[in-house]
Amino acid sequence: MRKQSNVCRILVVDGQGGGIGGQLVKLLRSCLPENCELIGVGTNTLATNAMLKAGADHGATGENAVVFNAARADVILGPIGVVVANGILGEVSPRMATAISGAEVKKILIPSSTCGIYVAGTEDCRLEEYLRRAVQVVMQVIAE
Repeated sequence: MRKQSNVCRILVVDGQGGGIGGQLVKLLRSCLPENCELIGVGTNTLATNAMLKAGADHGATGENAVVFNAARADVILGPIGVVVANGILGEVSPRMATAISGAEVKKILIPSSTCGIYVAGTEDCRLEEYLRRAVQVVMQVIAE
């Protein structure tokens, strides 16, 4: 994991109502060490507010917030649509997708058929199982 300071920055990005991002934040909040900063960035205010309500340390909204925070993060999480231009029903701009996919950090993406993206070889699991696995991966990454 790339360390910029003593703080590990975990960035959760989501859109629409922020359901996936909010659940990720809630699950992560209960197991992250104290030196981890949990940042929720939404493509809209509903998504940002859902992540703040779930326990994110900081929240921000919009294209510039995604671009700025993706460059500072140590780990990025979100639905798979965040790395695709016009993903999440058009809420993810090409600039957002480029910033997230181009960040030189681990990206932990949640498969979601609502994004119109299917990953061949991915097990068909309930969302809760994907989220639980994502949290396990984050814990492995920050332990490195």
